[in-house]
Amino acid sequence: MKPLDIERALDALTITEKIELLSGNHTTFLPSPLLLFLITPIVRTDFWHTKAIPRLSIPAIRTTDGPNGARGTRFFNGVPAACFPCGTAMGATWDIDLMRKAGGLMGEEVRAKGAHVLLGPTVNIQRSPLGGRGCESFSEDPTLSGTIAAAVIQGMQSKGVATTIKQYVCNDQEHERMGVNAIVTERTIRQIYLKPFQIVQREAKPKAVMTAYNKVNGLHASETKKLVTDISRTEWGFDGCVMSDWFGVYSASETVKAELDLEMPGPPRLRGKQLMIAINGQKLSTHEVDKSVRNVLNLVNLGIASGVPENAPEGKLDTPETAALLRRVAESSIVLLKNENNVLPFSKDKTIAVIGPNAKHAPYSGGGSANFRHYYTTTPYDAIKAIANGSVHYALGSAAFVTLTQLGGRLKTSNGGKGCTMRFYRESPMAKADWSHPDIDGDLFYVDLEGTLEPEEDGTWEFGIAVRGTSQLFVDGKLVVDNLNNQRRGVSFFDSGTVEERGTVELKADRKHRILVQFGSAPTSNYKLTAGVAPMNGGGINFGGFQKIDPEVELQKAIELAKSADQVSDIESEGFDRANIDHPPHLDALISAICASNPNTTVVLQSSTPAGTALASAIFDDTNPSGKLPLSYPLRVEDNPAYLSFRSERGRVLYGEDVYVGYRWYEKIQREVRWVFGHGLSYTTFSMGELRVVIDEAADVLDVEVKVRNTGDREGEEVVQVYVQQLEPRIERPVKELRGFKKAAVEEGKREVVKVEMSLRYACTGSYKVMVGDSSQGKLLEEDFEVQKTRW
Repeated sequence: MKPLDIERALDALTITEKIELLSGNHTTFLPSPLLLFLITPIVRTDFWHTKAIPRLSIPAIRTTDGPNGARGTRFFNGVPAACFPCGTAMGATWDIDLMRKAGGLMGEEVRAKGAHVLLGPTVNIQRSPLGGRGCESFSEDPTLSGTIAAAVIQGMQSKGVATTIKQYVCNDQEHERMGVNAIVTERTIRQIYLKPFQIVQREAKPKAVMTAYNKVNGLHASETKKLVTDISRTEWGFDGCVMSDWFGVYSASETVKAELDLEMPGPPRLRGKQLMIAINGQKLSTHEVDKSVRNVLNLVNLGIASGVPENAPEGKLDTPETAALLRRVAESSIVLLKNENNVLPFSKDKTIAVIGPNAKHAPYSGGGSANFRHYYTTTPYDAIKAIANGSVHYALGSAAFVTLTQLGGRLKTSNGGKGCTMRFYRESPMAKADWSHPDIDGDLFYVDLEGTLEPEEDGTWEFGIAVRGTSQLFVDGKLVVDNLNNQRRGVSFFDSGTVEERGTVELKADRKHRILVQFGSAPTSNYKLTAGVAPMNGGGINFGGFQKIDPEVELQKAIELAKSADQVSDIESEGFDRANIDHPPHLDALISAICASNPNTTVVLQSSTPAGTALASAIFDDTNPSGKLPLSYPLRVEDNPAYLSFRSERGRVLYGEDVYVGYRWYEKIQREVRWVFGHGLSYTTFSMGELRVVIDEAADVLDVEVKVRNTGDREGEEVVQVYVQQLEPRIERPVKELRGFKKAAVEEGKREVVKVEMSLRYACTGSYKVMVGDSSQGKLLEEDFEVQKTRW
């Protein structure tokens, strides 16, 4: 298909068609039911396409989530995709070249899904350890975040697809994220929260930007001209398409005036007819509309140039090459925090005990836009067993679930298949069939989910349901969980759902127990949503179950196993904004008891895919860990800089810590942390020396050169981290700030010259100190330099 002649298209489009192009597609659809017992919102919306104008051969463009892989057009139960390590894990690689390769693979995955635009990556700053979307973001530091994101985008866009950097800006919490007013100083927003977006624009030129739900200093980001136009387009030179987050438009003409080009998804909630009224009332000019239409058509032309057909079928790239790169990224993200007495690496020939609630579970993605079906996962237990030559034994040790484990792998259909049978109704099959609600509309529907469960042993099972809508769960005809009556508000389904209601029942081994879940969509629920919550009009359900355990009994089993093994791997893991940074109940006791029982113990906090394979590879020395922490780990949650001002209070959140985010805060107030920013060990050792700093005034560049020697007995990779401190600043500033970094592979006994180039743009006249090391603390090489003129 030939690219559009945009100016000719603008002349040919009617004003109605132009308005249609400024929001997503209007086609009615009902997505397929999903396998994992989370019912996608069933609304009359096409979530993923722009509007086509067939009369003028203007095709629709397909977008796809998300931050750690291309999901395709189905929120759940879609075509499997490559699941990349989460944003924080990718940040932990500190590897620009590898992230560019990962981005290239992600771009190929987008093409395989018949999509033209990926909705990612996320470059919001990890302001607090309690943030529910922190796993999507790269780091607490804007330089690390922006540099890694730029590399990923360069790789993706080299494959002919567009990226959408998000969420612009200060979308740093889940609590009331749809409308919370982030109050932040001009200095802070530019030096911390806007900076990763600025770096990405300078180094990678993303084709699209997604605005945040929240307000920034009183105005929603989607209608703030200063952010969308003055800074992004005018100052930084962004010339792409600006789209809203899904359902993140709160006004009609105001967003067009701010140059928010595209309201997503369709059909429009606030554009459409409202824009026509604004134009007819001369509140909005056709010239302003044309600017946004032009940006949308430029995005369409990118889609045409990609060669991906309109409405292409969704496919897979499940190849050995894909698996190898995913594994390499996962291995590079592993951070070795501590290795007392060189417990690691383990011997493959000795007996090993694998303990923990996540050892036989493969957590591979976050929720929301980060959730999708994966090509494969490997549990830590299975991966360790596959590599080890000695015997491998397992103990649960403790349960650690925020919500009960989903039952997808345990239930069977009537014909013996895995999963359950789903039946959809327009009229209620529930006991309260005569119940009605005054607000019921076309989103009303009901679902029965039915399957059988056959436990391995007799025992008490606990079942749970969290729902946006109403639901009840029956076991062998007996009501066990009631989430229909007396519902309690919770944080499920983006804060629009209930708490997880639970109930218990005795089950017998070798008997097929009938599990029936009855679900009613959102309009069947009595309670009203609070301000700042996504509507989720269709509703959703999450149900799970788990055999109840006696924590003391399981702990003793784990201790006895640990005592009998030569080596022990204790595997733990823990999304939503959190109330604290504590482990779930009993986990601390489990870790302490196992470590006391066997000194040859490693404790693993893991995520990403291929989780088990990469983990086992590092434990047994097939991989030498090289990751570095992209964030600081405080000793207590009370120590973190956003502790007093993280959650929304009466619709607003004050960024009271100003520019002192993460390590900047801890260093300024000299507060000790558990693990410092940039920390990470290796199975080998390194030394750095012969620091050299050169300023190229003509090119506005600062070159830092250092020699890295591998002083150990095996090859490894080290990250050279370059921090800059201003001497005698005229205003209060952080002690030092990361300004550049580079990861280098060094053979044992050899040395490599590592060069890091940094821009002097925006540097003020004065004296500075370069500080180079393998983390933000410890022994740092230092050298002073002078900036002769202020650059802007």
